[in-house]
Amino acid sequence: SRRMNDGLVAHETAHQWFGNSATEADWHHLWLSEGFATYAAALWAGAHWHDAGPWAAQGAAMAGALGCAGLVSWLARRWQAQREALIGLVYVAGACLAILGVRLDPHGSEKMASLLAADILWAGPRQVLTLAACALIVWLLAGPGRQLLARDRWFYPVFAVVASLAVPVLGLLLVFACLIAPALWLRAGRRLPGATAIALVTAGIGLAASWFFDAPSGACVSLAIAAGGVLSVAVAGSRTEAQASPGPDAQASRPS
Repeated sequence: SRRMNDGLVAHETAHQWFGNSATEADWHHLWLSEGFATYAAALWAGAHWHDAGPWAAQGAAMAGALGCAGLVSWLARRWQAQREALIGLVYVAGACLAILGVRLDPHGSEKMASLLAADILWAGPRQVLTLAACALIVWLLAGPGRQLLARDRWFYPVFAVVASLAVPVLGLLLVFACLIAPALWLRAGRRLPGATAIALVTAGIGLAASWFFDAPSGACVSLAIAAGGVLSVAVAGSRTEAQASPGPDAQASRPS
């Protein structure tokens, strides 16, 4: 076939570029030339056959996210008592399928690492505008007086589309950290502006740590926001204990 012939040409061209520069002492050293030529041919094939372009990749990601959202929605309605456990298993199955798919791409490991914790400092203008558009859509659907995202038939598809657009830019870990940590501060009694401000401050701390330690920005920001979410639980717990314990006036008024 055409693809097999192209792969053969790439293999033999790699021989001309590198492989023929080394002469093996015997047949046991054949891998010196054949191994590199095979690797070079695999790189060429991955670049030309597996790279379908950003729009096709984004479309496939969005279609997969909508499919998973439909499955999660059905599981949540069908088995409400076990919904959390079943949703967790869906995530595990999706991650395993992604790992199996990575092996088909010569650059799969690098792409998987960038999807988990992207380097947000390298986001381009188009990606920033995409995130801004997602934020605007969520605000229009969940703003005061609308609350459409409180309904499952709106929440699941919107979440799937927004997540499929945000994850390639921010990374999976940062997206989930931004979803969970501010919600914990809301549960601890903060209003939305306050919870958002705390998330921004912790994100700034993560960026500073990334600069100081010369570490990946996505992982540092995710870790800082996650730590801020854990802090909200401690703050809420101390507030609950303070409200439950009687004050000195109440203790003095107790009958002996």
